[in-house]
Amino acid sequence: MNNQNPEKEVLDCQQRHWEKMYAENIDMFGREVSYPALRAAEAFGEGNSKRILELGSGQGRDTLFFTRHGFQVYALDYSEEGLKAIQKKADAIGASGSLTTIYRDVRRRLPFDDDFFDGCYSHMLYCMALTTPELEFLSQEVCRVLKPGG
Repeated sequence: MNNQNPEKEVLDCQQRHWEKMYAENIDMFGREVSYPALRAAEAFGEGNSKRILELGSGQGRDTLFFTRHGFQVYALDYSEEGLKAIQKKADAIGASGSLTTIYRDVRRRLPFDDDFFDGCYSHMLYCMALTTPELEFLSQEVCRVLKPGG
């Protein structure tokens, strides 16, 4: 471990873990949409949200659900293998036009303009090995890229 920044090393190790897991099992968490995504889609629909940021999209079981329900989804993940799986699945169901995949470490500034998204969704990202300051930074970034009332 890097003694100068052990928190960074922990998350970097997690990233390598997910690359391996996603490469070995194309549907690691299943194909069915998660309950949190069902609830989020309801809230997004009620709020007239169209453009959604998904943080930690994994292999896309929720991502694809959102695209099939009329949302323009920007799926952000720290695993290239996961993003490749999402894109392949989106291509197979004709949802590529509603999807943008982005490889990103959420400890860095989000690559979007202020007030860009109508909504933001994350199922498991906030459970990863992020420090409190990193989570606070990410939350500030989410607020920055969300439209007022998003």
